[in-house]
Amino acid sequence: MTTSPNAFQKLLHQIFMLRPVTGFFAPWVHRLDKTILKLTRGKYAVSEILGWNIIQLTTIGAKTNQPRTTPLVGLFDGEKIALIASSLGRKNNPGWYYNLKMNPECDVEYMGRSKKYVARETEGNEYEKYWQLALSYYAGYEKYKERAGREIPVLILEPKS
Repeated sequence: MTTSPNAFQKLLHQIFMLRPVTGFFAPWVHRLDKTILKLTRGKYAVSEILGWNIIQLTTIGAKTNQPRTTPLVGLFDGEKIALIASSLGRKNNPGWYYNLKMNPECDVEYMGRSKKYVARETEGNEYEKYWQLALSYYAGYEKYKERAGREIPVLILEPKS
């Protein structure tokens, strides 16, 4: 599984989950991560400062049918990767969620290595397991859920056989 954030990173989480801070960073944090990931050939991202594993998820656009790459927090559980569709507490699910619902096959690049996966949405006990895992890494997901006023989907990526 993913390494837990340390005490300093958890302190940063407390700051990052504040509504004004999230609101300030939300529009550009993915762009900054994309730039750093590109410069380091997929090995580093700015968001890793917070103790998160940042993956590059490439999906096929639900409307455009074009590839779309997004840096995301990936929660590793053996070969599986859990993704939390929080959209930083926004009202709607993120675009990558709809892309995976329409086209579940995707590519994940992590630490400069790429692998093919198939996505599916969790429910019931599995949802609760991965939601609790997510909260153990970042308590802000609960605040995002309150702000969004919606059930935040949790998707599992499993290696394509």
